Order: sequence, then structure tokens, then C-alpha cells
Amino acid sequence: MKGLYIALVTPFKDDGSLNEEKLRELVHFHIDAGTNGLVPCATTSENPTYTWEEHFRIIEIVVEEAAGKIEVIAGCGTNSTTKSIENLKKAADIGANGAMVVTPYYNKPTQEGLFAHFIKLADEGGLPLMLYNVPGRTGLNMLPKTVEKLSKHGQIVAVKEASGNIEQMAEIILRCGESIDLLSGDDTLTFPVLAIGGKGVVSVVGNIVPKDVLSMLRAFDKKKLDDTRSWHYKLLPLSQSMFIETNPMPVKEAMNILGMGVGNVRLPLVRMLPENLERLRAALANYGILS
Repeated sequence: MKGLYIALVTPFKDDGSLNEEKLRELVHFHIDAGTNGLVPCATTSENPTYTWEEHFRIIEIVVEEAAGKIEVIAGCGTNSTTKSIENLKKAADIGANGAMVVTPYYNKPTQEGLFAHFIKLADEGGLPLMLYNVPGRTGLNMLPKTVEKLSKHGQIVAVKEASGNIEQMAEIILRCGESIDLLSGDDTLTFPVLAIGGKGVVSVVGNIVPKDVLSMLRAFDKKKLDDTRSWHYKLLPLSQSMFIETNPMPVKEAMNILGMGVGNVRLPLVRMLPENLERLRAALANYGILS
């Protein structure tokens, strides 16, 4: 897995129900932009807040509209191995190209438990897997030696690293070589991750400026480091603004400000504080996408 993958937001109507028409529009927005892949039903998608019926309906819609033109890497991970395998099989039946599977949260397995969990998912799930390490959300960090062991399985093809620890990411690449693709899980670290051997990003800010993120990735591929660095520093304040409050609150507010009409977040997330909303508007204006 290489390039720009979008941690896709889930649009809702005013009554809080799934906005299927808008979701279809978002898929085509990213096809037109040249985005490499979409990751529905993950953190940015607000997956803890919807029913399993909604979960698989979202995957179904994204797969339908993608129509083979863009990869669909469906969020399928839970803190239950059995449930995660069930999710993987359903996503495979729907037609997803792969699945992103988060480290089990709350029950906090050991590194041996992580290995056993992901190996079983790889053996029985029927889809190529992107592992997702996000200690700030799960209270658990997957260590490089665990990723190295997992990378030997043919169905484990990528890891989204959102630990924020560049040294840890470098160690993963050192240990695993080309046996697994490492993608940045933080927009602010995409350039450093590319520099140590990462293959791309699972992006939040790409929901609003996918072409710009792609321009940075393509500049790096062409070894134009000055251009890559320029894009990094142009995108940095905007990327930082996506986390003024809990993701995906700022990115959805930004999309609504820009006329993309994705609706509000669902409880327990709420609208941003007025002072933070002003900071977000300022970031959009400074970037040049808001008059």
C-alpha cells in the first residue's frame, strides 16, 4: 500500500442519520483528485457511534462508488478477535480490497496477545491487512519486534503508525525492510516518515485538500526534496488545525465551512468551542481556501 489513503469522514443528515448521497459524492471527490485509497469505518469515520448495520452499509456504498477506480481499505478491527474476523469476512464479501485493523483497546493484550490476535485475523479474515497502531486511542503500543514477526505473514501488508514516535517507525522499517509498508498515521509527520522509508499516509487533512497532499507525495517520489519540504510546511498549520479538538470534530467543521455539507458529529462528540472554531477558520483562511 503506497500513497494517499483518506481516513474518510462519515456524513450525517440533520437528524443524525447516514447521508448516503453525500457519502457517494465524497468517494467521487477522491476519485477525481487521484487519491490512492479510502479508509471508511475508522476513527475519523466515527465508527464507535454507529450500528453494525450502518457500518457495513457504509463499506457497501464506498465499494459501489469506488467501482475498482480507488482502493477501499475497510475499518474492521475491534477488541474482540472473533468479532474482528466476522467483520473481515463481511467486508471481503462486500468487495473491499483490504482492511485496517486496530490494536485491541481497553482489554490491553500483551505483545504475545497482539501477535496471536493479528495472526488469527490474517489466517481467517480473507483480506490483506493494514495494522493500526494508535497508542493515544487504545492505551497500548505495538512494538517493532511484534510488527517484524507479523510482517512475515503474506496477508499482513501494511502498518499505519500513529504513535508519533519516529524512532519507533524507523526501527520497524529497519527490522522489516520491504516485507511491510509503513504509512504515517499523522499528517504532520508525513514528510519525516517518507524520509525514513515510509510509503505514504492515512490522512485526515486529505479530506479537504487531497490534491495538495498528493503533490507532496509525488514531489518526494521524484526526489524533489525542496518541493516536498515546501509542501510540508504549507500543509503543517492546516494539518495541526485538524486536531485543535478531538478528531474528527475539526475536519467535519472545516468541510462544512468549505461547503462540503457533511453534517455534525455524533455524541459523545459535540460541536467545537467557539474560540476553537475561530482558530480553525483562521487556519483555513491562512491556507487560502477560505475567503
